Order: sequence, then C-alpha cells, then structure tokens
Amino acid sequence: MLYDMMLIRSFEETVEKLFQQGKIHGTMHLCIGQEATAVGACVPLTKEDKITSTHRGHGHSIAKGTKVKGMMAELLGKETGYCKGKGGSMHIADLDVGNLGANGIVAAGLPLGTGAALTSKMKDLGYVVLCFFGDGSTNEGAFHESLNLASIWDLPIVFFCENNLYGMSASIKEMTNIQNIADRGIAYGIPSETIDGNDVLEVVKATEKAVERARNGEGPTLIEAHTYRWRGHSRSDARKYRTREEEKEWRKMRDPIALFKEQLIEESILTETEFMELENKVQVEMDEAVEFAENSKAPSLETLEADIYA
Repeated sequence: MLYDMMLIRSFEETVEKLFQQGKIHGTMHLCIGQEATAVGACVPLTKEDKITSTHRGHGHSIAKGTKVKGMMAELLGKETGYCKGKGGSMHIADLDVGNLGANGIVAAGLPLGTGAALTSKMKDLGYVVLCFFGDGSTNEGAFHESLNLASIWDLPIVFFCENNLYGMSASIKEMTNIQNIADRGIAYGIPSETIDGNDVLEVVKATEKAVERARNGEGPTLIEAHTYRWRGHSRSDARKYRTREEEKEWRKMRDPIALFKEQLIEESILTETEFMELENKVQVEMDEAVEFAENSKAPSLETLEADIYA
C-alpha cells in the first residue's frame, strides 16, 4: 500500500512538471494529498470487481492496477495510451483490471456504477462495484437517484465519497447544510459512515466491511472519507477560497504517506533504508514511464475518426 501511494504521488508530481514544460496540453485535476483514499478503497477489491472514477482519477486508476506507462502515454497524447492518446487525463479506462473509467462530468460516475452493479446482479456475475465521487457530486440529482435505486434493488455497490472539503471554487460549508455527507445515505436506508480518509488502514477496514456486505447480497454502503487535496481544483485554480496556512497545516500534520510511513516504522515493519529503496524503485518506474511515453508515436491523421461513436 505504501508503494502504491508513493507511486500515485510521484506520477502526479511528474505530470505536473511535464505540464509546466508544455509537454501535456489541456488541464488536469491532481489528487496529491488524497492517496490513502484511492489505495485503501481498492485493497479489498478483486481484479474482477469494478470501479468508476471522477475527473480526479489518476490515483483510482493506479490503485486498481492500471499501469503508469499507458497512463503517461495517454496524458502525452500518444497512441500507446489507454485511449490511444485521444482521451487525456480525465478519460482513462482499463477494462482488463475492472477500471470502467474516469469521467469529466460531476456525478456522472454514479449512475454508471449503479448500472454496472445492476448488470452484476441481473446476470449473476458476482462482481462488486466501488464508485468514487467527490463531495460536490452529492448535490447533483444523479447522486440521489443512484442511491435510491441501489437501495431498493439491493445492488452490490459501495458508494465512496472523497470529501476533500472543497468543490471547484467554494467550501462544502457554503454548499451543503449538513455536517456529514454520510447522513444522506440514511435517508435511502443505506448503511453509512464517516471515516478519516488520510488513514489508509481505516479506509481499508471500512471498505472491507462494505465490500463484504455487497458480495453477500446485502446491498449498498455509503462511505464518506475526509481528506484534502493539496493542489487547486485544476491547473487554473488560484485557490482564493482557502488560506495558505490551512494548506500548510494539512501538508505538515495530515500527509497520508508520512503518517503511514511513521506507523510502519514505529511497529518495526519498515526501516528508513527500506523506505529509501521504495523511493528509488518508484523513481525508476516513473522514469521508464516517461521514456516510454516520449518515445511513443502520436496518433496518425488516418485514425482521427476511429473509436468515435457520437
């Protein structure tokens, strides 16, 4: 788990540098600071289980098993990318590992995940769906419709809310007049809880219980994980809605990677030398991903209209 969390952060710090160098175009939504939610939530899932993601989905993809070489190639717009270089940051999917894809539309993953869970139940396929979404999604109609249908049909789905306290440009306190988003699950008869999303072991524990419920035919669960994104909503966000002091406090006191590292060292499971070896291993994997992406071909004009359905 520690390695996967370090790999996610390294991937996002690398793509941020490549964006600043003009090698990645468009925009991106980084999840630096939220690594524990992605990794912890995917630990209880099998390869056959599915996830749906959000516009901030790099961490979800890596945690479910999608390889960084193909992801890096996708962000650099190369034909070896997961969408052949045509999807970019917000549309990475990898069906081979059960990653049904990220989505640039707020809350759009909720009905997609609910539909996948309905398929699993109707065809007796046995897989569980874990649906990632942000706190802003819970004010969309798709959130409420999905929870209601999943509840009345007892679907095998885990609704996993990454509550990072801010939407695109405002605090959740200005947008939602309840203390916990998990309270909304109660309205639909869905077992719900709020957890510390920066404690990866707490995330694993909560998700294991929810996945077991779903796999046993006991229906959906809503998990609200409190976390914090260190960067802005996207590359164009000046973050005027929060203070720099608050950001420093989260980075200093609630870094999920530092917290897990300290815990492993305290329990004599990890040494500083072994942590440095993990850092070196992550760097090698990232260097290979960048080299692979930069040496891959761009899509040709002949394939411009291929894979387009609408």
